[in-house]
Amino acid sequence: MQKRTGDGVNNPTDDKALLHAILDATVDSIILSDETGTIIRVNTTACTMFGYSESELIGQNVKIIMPAEYAIAHDGYMKTHLETGEHKIIGKGRDLEGQIKDGKTFPLHLSVGRTEIGGKPVFVSILHDLTQRKAAQAALARSQRLDAIGQMTGGVAHDFNNLLTVVIGNLELLEMRGVGANQRALIRDALDAAQLGADLTSRLMIFARKSNLAPIRSDLREVCEDALAILKRTLGSPFIIKIDFADDLKPVMIDPVQFQSALMNLALNARDAMGDKGELLISVTNVSIDDSYMAQEIDIKPGEYVRLSVSDDGDGMSPETQKHAFEPFFTTKTDSGGTGLGLAMVHGFVRQSGGHVTLYSEPGLGTSIGLYFPALSQSAEALPDTAPKSIVPGRRALGRGETVLVVEDNPKVRKLTVERIRDLGFDVEAAENGEDAYAMLKSGVQADILFSDLVMPGALNGYDLAAKVNAEYPNVKVLLTSGYASDVVTSGMAHDRLYDILHKPYRQSDLANRLQALLAEDSDG
Repeated sequence: MQKRTGDGVNNPTDDKALLHAILDATVDSIILSDETGTIIRVNTTACTMFGYSESELIGQNVKIIMPAEYAIAHDGYMKTHLETGEHKIIGKGRDLEGQIKDGKTFPLHLSVGRTEIGGKPVFVSILHDLTQRKAAQAALARSQRLDAIGQMTGGVAHDFNNLLTVVIGNLELLEMRGVGANQRALIRDALDAAQLGADLTSRLMIFARKSNLAPIRSDLREVCEDALAILKRTLGSPFIIKIDFADDLKPVMIDPVQFQSALMNLALNARDAMGDKGELLISVTNVSIDDSYMAQEIDIKPGEYVRLSVSDDGDGMSPETQKHAFEPFFTTKTDSGGTGLGLAMVHGFVRQSGGHVTLYSEPGLGTSIGLYFPALSQSAEALPDTAPKSIVPGRRALGRGETVLVVEDNPKVRKLTVERIRDLGFDVEAAENGEDAYAMLKSGVQADILFSDLVMPGALNGYDLAAKVNAEYPNVKVLLTSGYASDVVTSGMAHDRLYDILHKPYRQSDLANRLQALLAEDSDG
C-alpha cells in the first residue's frame, strides 16, 4: 500500500526529481561513490568545481579529482575501512586539496558519510571550496603582520628622530661657533649622513602611516598625467607604457606628491621585474565595493573608490615573495641596491590616505597592484591645502630680549633645544612636561613664545598646554614640535584649532624660520 502525504500519493518519479533538485541546488559539491571508489553520481556544483562534465566523472574513480599524494593513500584508507570498520574520515571533516581538470590544485573541506543501497556501501562526499576563506585568512594575517610591523616601525622612527635631532643640532651649533676648514668638512659630512638618516626615518614613517601628508582634492587622471612625462623618460624606450583612464573619475583626497612618488615606485618595481623590455599598463577607474565585491583585503569598507592599477608582464612574484612584498627592507634586488622600502612606502601612504592595496601576481605572468582611494562626493568641499608654507630664512640673531619657554620631556633634546634657541638670541626657560610649564607661567614666569613637544607624559599633552596658554595668556605665541606626524598624532588629541608643527629632526634654519614667522605676526599686528 502506498503511503499518502496530504492529498497526493508519493511517486518514486517525484522523489527522484526532488533529489535531483536538492543536489543541484546545493552550493557545495556532492559526489556519490561505491566501495571501489567509482563515482556513481555528482551534482552540478561538483562538475563546475572540478572542471569536468557529468559524463566525464561518472564511472571514474574519485582519485581523478585528487592530487597524487592523496590519490596514492586513498585505496589504503578504503581497504582499512571496509575490512575493520575504522572511521578515519567517515563522519568527520578534514581540510585537504582537490585537483581540477587542468591539474591545478585548490584547498577544500571534505566530509564523508556512508549508507547502504541494495546491501552495498555507498559513500557520500560533500566538498566545500576553501579558496576564498584561505585568501581571507592570508589577507588578515598579512594585514595584522603589517600593522604590527608598522606600529613597531613608527615607535622606532620616533625615537630615532629624537636622536637625530640631538646629533644634527649639536653638529650645527659646533659649526656655527667657529671651527677650522678641516673640522668644518668633517662636520658637513656628519650632517649629510645624519640627513640621510632623517630621510630614512621619513620613509619609515610613511610605511608606519605616520607621515605628514598634505592632502588636497585631486583628480587621479590629472595627477597621473603630470607624472607620465617623467615616468616615460625614467623607464626608457624599451618599455611600452599604455594608459586607460576613465573619463568620469570621481575626486579623491590625496597628497599629490606622495601619490606620484607611489606611482613611480610601482613603475620602477615593474621595470625591474620586466628585465630589458616589457609592457606596463596604468589604468584609473571608479570602483564600487559592496557585499558582492570580492577583494583581496578583508578590512576594506564598502563604498565608492577610485582605483589606480599598475600591471606589468614581467617575471611575477612567488607566493612567498607576495607574502612579504609590503614589509620594510624586504627586497629581491639586493644585487642592484634595492632598499626594500618602495612598496612599504606605497602601502603606508595608501592606508594613511584611507584606502587599501591589492596585489595579484603569477610567476612568469606578471604582477598587478591596485591602489584604492575613497572617492569624494561631487558636492564635497575641498579641504585647505595643509602643505607647509616656505618662509625666507632670517638672520642668525632673531631675538631681541624675548623669552621662549621650551617644554620637552627628553632631557637631551631639551638641553639641545635650549642651546639652539639661545644661539638665536632668545632668553630661554625650560620645563620637562606640560604641568611644570603651566605651573611656571602661573608662578610669574614671563614668556613670549611657548615651544612645546606634542607627546609628553602626564596630564597635559602639547595641545592641552597650548589651549590653556591661549585661554589664559593670549599674548604668548605657540609653536609645537613632534617626532610623529601631525595628521596622525592630532587625530587622537582633542583640540579646537590648528597649530604650526615643526617636525623632528629639524635643522637650525627650520627652527629660525618658524620663530621668525611668529615674531612677524607681532610686527604685522
